[in-house]
Amino acid sequence: MPDIKHVLTTVAYEGWHLDALREIVAPAPLTVLDPDDAAGIAELLPQVDVAVLRADLDERYVSTPNVRWIHCDHAGLNKSARPQFLRRDDLIITGSAGRAAPALAQHCLFLMLALIYDAPTLELDRQDHAWRKRVDLGPARCLYGKTVGIIGMGHTGHALASLLKACGSRILAYGRGVHQRPPEADQYFDASLGETIDTILTQSDVVVLSIRLTDETYHMIDAAALAKMKPSAHLINMARGSVVDEAALVDALYAGTIAGAGLDVFEQEPLPPDAAIWDAPHVIMTPHQTAEMPDLKARSLDILSENFRRYRADEPLLGRLRASDAYSHA
Repeated sequence: MPDIKHVLTTVAYEGWHLDALREIVAPAPLTVLDPDDAAGIAELLPQVDVAVLRADLDERYVSTPNVRWIHCDHAGLNKSARPQFLRRDDLIITGSAGRAAPALAQHCLFLMLALIYDAPTLELDRQDHAWRKRVDLGPARCLYGKTVGIIGMGHTGHALASLLKACGSRILAYGRGVHQRPPEADQYFDASLGETIDTILTQSDVVVLSIRLTDETYHMIDAAALAKMKPSAHLINMARGSVVDEAALVDALYAGTIAGAGLDVFEQEPLPPDAAIWDAPHVIMTPHQTAEMPDLKARSLDILSENFRRYRADEPLLGRLRASDAYSHA
């Protein structure tokens, strides 16, 4: 059973959340430091073997040989998945993937429905006091009977599949490994078997991206991928901006290659005022901000509690980064 000597956290837990974290790490001592306290962190690191960080890790933690496990308390660890960080075989890096999955899945559903019902035009009509007897929704109409492709069957993908099945959608799913096959999926494509996203692109009325950003998935949706989609299809990106070649997406929207896009993430954030995607037609945008789960910190603590149990029992940890997760474009 691995012994834990000292735990450092830069997460601003307070009240019962902090008490719960102290109980989780006990009997090891816990020190709470501000993430900007560089001197304090440098002084403490030689005593620390486990770190729970508010943001992504950096060279300070990786270059300290006694640090054996680093947990980044958020999802989407592409900034922590640098190849040089993953070369240390004795270092475990984990994240809090899944803590906000229900909210993210509902955010996907909001973007999908907003595009289907052409929410921007309806809002313009309201401002103009214009009553249209019949709104032309084209072939989209509703999600019932539509084919939705989910690329990335992690926590958010699974949560979204459940919502879509309730909407009466046909679901095509893409993940890696049998364990990611959702019971709601009508068809599943396994990356570990060499299967591709081509069928999802050609058959889906909506393509949803909820896949991790890695060197393998960087610009996965490029001009060639967009050209395979139906002209009536919508693209939803809730993954990371660089899963999509944004310039190619802008071109596709102007050319009518696809019908529209719902985007919460972008290649450059904050999105510059002169970014071409602002003015692209048929786009719904949110500023990389999903409604927060009411118990987000508690859900993070649940993940930490289970991972501390697993670490001490020498079992595989939840949300661990692997060599295949490496991302060198950060």
